[in-house]
Amino acid sequence: MLVAVGDVELCVETFGTAGAPAIVLIGGAASAMDFWETEFCERLAGGGRFVVRFDLRDTGRSTNYPAGAPAYTGEDLAYDVVGLLDALGIDRAHLVGVSMGGGIAQRIGIERPERVASLTLIDTSPATPRGEDDAPLPPPAERLQALFSAEPQSPDWTDREAVVERFVRDVANFAGTVTIDAARARELAGRVFDRTTDMAASQTNHWIIEGGSPIRGGLGDIKAPTLVLHGTEDPLFPLPHGEALAREIAGARLIPLPGVGHEFPPRQVWPIVVPAILAHTAGPGVP
Repeated sequence: MLVAVGDVELCVETFGTAGAPAIVLIGGAASAMDFWETEFCERLAGGGRFVVRFDLRDTGRSTNYPAGAPAYTGEDLAYDVVGLLDALGIDRAHLVGVSMGGGIAQRIGIERPERVASLTLIDTSPATPRGEDDAPLPPPAERLQALFSAEPQSPDWTDREAVVERFVRDVANFAGTVTIDAARARELAGRVFDRTTDMAASQTNHWIIEGGSPIRGGLGDIKAPTLVLHGTEDPLFPLPHGEALAREIAGARLIPLPGVGHEFPPRQVWPIVVPAILAHTAGPGVP
């Protein structure tokens, strides 16, 4: 369904019973909600949760802008989540964010703590400046540095097969030894292509948006219970990024995901991830 949030529309799908503890899944840059796989959402909902996945602006069926001209900031993406909670009648939610979605979740946890029941941060990095005495965090793996420095070569974004193959290559570049298989990656990419209003915008605009106003606080201001899930083979944000989050957010707990790269949790680690999220989001009287 399309949900009006301010002057934009977000495409949203829910699982479970409204009124149950809400989990909002926040995707990474250029990622439609499909990458939170349906069965993954159903497993969380089966644990007595009301699960919400949605397309960020410029992905899937949500409001989109011309490729190369996004009229919004990263701050706007964060406050879209708050507006979505309002639209769905949710006072407080458990926020689960991967990569850029983890940065969005951190901002909300710092600036709007009253809306956050807990945070789960997956394969992400501190979203606020770190102290001068903090050790620098490691850069991306050399293979990604080479990829980023190469001359960009985009496919014809209207060519379904070319887009699917590009996605499969991207998955391989960011993957660890435990990852989604190529056949499943093709299936998901095809589904995303078929339901995305503008593929060029979806694969361009998130990479060029400004952050918006600086986050008004730091990781030490996060009071929500925080779980950090981080791939041990993440080539973009190596494991010390997750360790820094767990160290700098009071009371945070880190669970390494063996062999996982920089990606949505692949099916092989769902037996770790799903119970961990359900345990983390269980408050008084919630199983």
